[in-house]
Amino acid sequence: MKVKAFVRAGAVAIGRVALLGLLSPPVKLVLLVLSVVSLALSVIGLGLVLAPLVAMLVRAYADLHRRAARDWSWVDIPRPYRPMPDGAFVGTPRRWWWLVRDPATWRDLLWLLAGAPVGLLLGLTGPVLLGYGLEGLLGVAIIIDAATGRYGYGVTWPITDAIDVVSVPPQGALVTAGALYAGPWLLWVLARFDRSLLAPTRGAALARRVDRLTETRTHVVDAQAAELRRIERDLHDGAQARIVSLSMSLGMAEDLVARDPAAAQALIAEAREASGLALAELRHLVRGIHPPVLAERGLDGGLRALALTLPVPVTVTVDLDGRRPDAPVESAAYFAVAEALTNVVKHAHASAAWVSLTHLGGALHITVGDDGVGGAEERSGSGLTGVARRLGAFDGVLRIDSPPGGPTVLTMELPCALSSPRTSPSSATG
Repeated sequence: MKVKAFVRAGAVAIGRVALLGLLSPPVKLVLLVLSVVSLALSVIGLGLVLAPLVAMLVRAYADLHRRAARDWSWVDIPRPYRPMPDGAFVGTPRRWWWLVRDPATWRDLLWLLAGAPVGLLLGLTGPVLLGYGLEGLLGVAIIIDAATGRYGYGVTWPITDAIDVVSVPPQGALVTAGALYAGPWLLWVLARFDRSLLAPTRGAALARRVDRLTETRTHVVDAQAAELRRIERDLHDGAQARIVSLSMSLGMAEDLVARDPAAAQALIAEAREASGLALAELRHLVRGIHPPVLAERGLDGGLRALALTLPVPVTVTVDLDGRRPDAPVESAAYFAVAEALTNVVKHAHASAAWVSLTHLGGALHITVGDDGVGGAEERSGSGLTGVARRLGAFDGVLRIDSPPGGPTVLTMELPCALSSPRTSPSSATG
């Protein structure tokens, strides 16, 4: 099975790099010529319409390569383009000026120019190596030598005797295995080359990060205000109302204790029941702010306790070596996983789910998956939007992989450091 998987992975990668690489020269050269011509025609006004339209085609083609790099090589290439200003319609000088002032426009043109030969080279390397390996493995070189009398293979050139004939298939097998092994690496090299020109520059990335942090800060402030209003409403309508009722019952019991002890005793029992309900509501409210199990046992214990409350079987794997992130990050991670699992229960129609958590490269990596129907996406008002905003407050990111039919895999990253293992009296006795 391992050999079969190796052959399949190598062959698929070679096919993909050949598809991307061999299509690059004609498509990129055509787009490059159209871009140059449309920009040149700007001097007579025609380029005001053509240049933005051609740029849309170039960016759409670049987005295809970004998607291929992410899906096939796990290389993330963010879009670097500046947002279009208001009123920048096609054909207006404002749209054209926005286009030519964007550094990403010129980097796209450089990518078209340099990407054609690079893509052609990488696209040919895999199929040529694989074809040459199969030539020796299947004995094609031996057949050609028998027909021409002057042919060889690998280090055997020409094929002159039986020993040379026997040495050809092993050489072909070695070249074939090398080609299959190189296939995923060729695809990765192409993705990294695309990233070098299609990703934002350092300055642009910093500017985008500032914009993103500004946006997430606004979301966090709004979310905190909404949360404070919810807590105030829950206190006013729940615990506060019960405490007022408790106070009234005790006051009435105080008046009745001498005249009607039985009625006073009933009121006291009613007050005791109301105090229990008020205490339960306060505990529920506190649990929604910061679960006690999270404070006592950390993410490991908190997520395992959360999994036990769900109707879907959830497997939890935590590898933090007993260390813990700061409390705000820990709380954000907990509630992000809780929201993701709530979506699983509500929408996924899954029979099983899993959560894995580890710390690598200065970031907390969390994966939440299920075997449900798939089709999850981040849209306005959805739970996943809330997850993304919660993570964004800590410069974290959410990635969604949920094809129709499933499975759904959510990958979350939260930059953070881990502290030394913590202990507490409650955790020590648990």
